[in-house]
Amino acid sequence: MIAIDDATARAWLATAVGEARAGLGEGGIPIGGALYSADGVLLGSGHNRRVQDDDPSVHGETDAFRRAGRQSTYAGTTMVTTLSPCWYCSGLVRQFGISRVVVGEATTFVGGHEWLAENGVEVLVLDDPECVQMMTDFIAARPDLWNEDIGVPSGDEQDGSS
Repeated sequence: MIAIDDATARAWLATAVGEARAGLGEGGIPIGGALYSADGVLLGSGHNRRVQDDDPSVHGETDAFRRAGRQSTYAGTTMVTTLSPCWYCSGLVRQFGISRVVVGEATTFVGGHEWLAENGVEVLVLDDPECVQMMTDFIAARPDLWNEDIGVPSGDEQDGSS
């Protein structure tokens, strides 16, 4: 697995941000992901398609993972995501042995990235202002969709801060 510096991590994040923007443009939730190989080649990218596909299992990370296709091993790969991965996506990282996760932001939502780090996954949280702003704007505009996405029952709305 190649070491990555801040510039590389942010360049890879740009792929996920582009996916998040695409999802938002389609009327969905702006969370994007990208899976990079151990030598830094983009394997697949995608975005949250829960709304577009009427499928609650299509998160940004799972879409990127699916689009990457079968790999003989995921050792050394890097999952890049605009938002701290939820428990479902954190489980995917652990299940398949993805070695590193680059997180755009963990301000609006704290998922399982700390758990991943505690279990040997290299985690880089970039605190990217564009990712924070995109989610903050989305949560303010569509709290109903946000709460659905994070599994908060109707009537128990949360503002996204943790």
